[in-house]
Amino acid sequence: MALQLTNTLTRRTETFEPLEPGKVSIYCCGVTVYDLCHLGHARSYIAWDVLRRHLIWSGYQVTFVQNYTDIDDKILGRAAAEGSSMEAVSERNIQAFVADMAALNILPADRMPRATQSLDGIRALISELEAKGAAYSADGDVYFAVMKHAGYGKLSGRDLAEQQHNAEGRVADVEEGRKQHPFDFALWKGAKPGEPSFPSPWGAGRPGWHIECSAMVRAELGDTIDIHLGGADLIFPHHENEIAQSEAASGHELARYWLHNGMVNVGGQKMSKSLGNFTTIRALLESGVSAMTLRLFVLQAHYRKPLDFTPEALEAAATGWKGLNAALKLTAATGPAAQAASEPQQENRPDLADARSRFAAALNDDLNTSAALAVLFELAKPLRALANRIERGDPAAEAEANQSELIARCHLLQELAGVLGLKIETEPAKPDAWGNGHPGAGDAEIQAQIEERLAAKAAKNFQEADRIRDALKAQGIELIDKGGGQTEWLRH
Repeated sequence: MALQLTNTLTRRTETFEPLEPGKVSIYCCGVTVYDLCHLGHARSYIAWDVLRRHLIWSGYQVTFVQNYTDIDDKILGRAAAEGSSMEAVSERNIQAFVADMAALNILPADRMPRATQSLDGIRALISELEAKGAAYSADGDVYFAVMKHAGYGKLSGRDLAEQQHNAEGRVADVEEGRKQHPFDFALWKGAKPGEPSFPSPWGAGRPGWHIECSAMVRAELGDTIDIHLGGADLIFPHHENEIAQSEAASGHELARYWLHNGMVNVGGQKMSKSLGNFTTIRALLESGVSAMTLRLFVLQAHYRKPLDFTPEALEAAATGWKGLNAALKLTAATGPAAQAASEPQQENRPDLADARSRFAAALNDDLNTSAALAVLFELAKPLRALANRIERGDPAAEAEANQSELIARCHLLQELAGVLGLKIETEPAKPDAWGNGHPGAGDAEIQAQIEERLAAKAAKNFQEADRIRDALKAQGIELIDKGGGQTEWLRH
């Protein structure tokens, strides 16, 4: 099955065919570096990291470019509030972005241009648009004339004529003579007193947000690229405006495939600072949620669907990751020599070949990561059980772990987990995923051990049940057996 992607531009799921056989050019809209990255960024960049890893795993040579927007009103506002500078705010948050992405095991982009380093290209692109009559200057500002671009609205499906009556906030500029049409947008903004500015043929000022990306795409990848990525909130106006100005300048299609991820909700509500449900990646990881738990949580939902962030959903992901992590640790223990020996076994095992095929088919089906994860859990199930036996000191389990057929399963799991960017975590997460600071085991881990104990009791393996109780007691966890097979617990 060839890779199928849902193209926002055509509103269809299409077979992916790159411009150049065997090579893929990708541009991903990056962060505006005025603050720390939040859960929405994690959702977006994890999804696109899997797309990139899958393409590489499928044999493509991928060039992945992601920008930094380091000229923006929000950055200026933050700098003013702090008594700092645009450069200082940007640099601090760029370093934080790099650290957060590394924690989530997101591959660094091949190139990460900054708007401040792309000013020559930005000014040149604006000049081209002006020379072609697609842009005009007014009192130090330069605007793109949307009515000069016949395809404006093709990405978002918006009809300018139908929306013009909703443009009340834009009419003032038209009445003052700066804009020719309410939806014309700024390519260059004349500097206001006291603001940082850059020289240009139209006077001191700074570029608009949309033109920054168009210039960086062109400089890094050329006039037409294979895939353009971003969140659904960027479809209009940002990506619509990117298309208009780039294609008006070059006369060529900007991108053949446009992919957009769904938004993050918190308890059913849109995540926003005004609602008080805004969470940064940094705060979540520092509260004790492991990076791979967060990654698994994101991958359980399809990238185009809304992702609802709740304590229950995160705890479920933590439990799932605990099992996968145990299986991956068993894989690592078999060593590189065993891995090399396992490759012929993988080829000769119909069940493993089928698992690999189903995993590839899932990701080829518009990045169906939930179906791909199901294959991982299936591969991990016997490995997880074996890892538990080894941990309990079962000598027969040690011998089983060295069987060639099991090693082949181990290393297929490791390979496919790598395509999803999941890696072994050796340090346990802090106990309470919501930062309550209790020492000892985490709630999801405790519940998993209680369930193992109940299963042991049901099988009349009372020695194992007592071992689990004693292990939890040593961590300050007291178990209270209730009627009906229920067990509650207290932390001391």
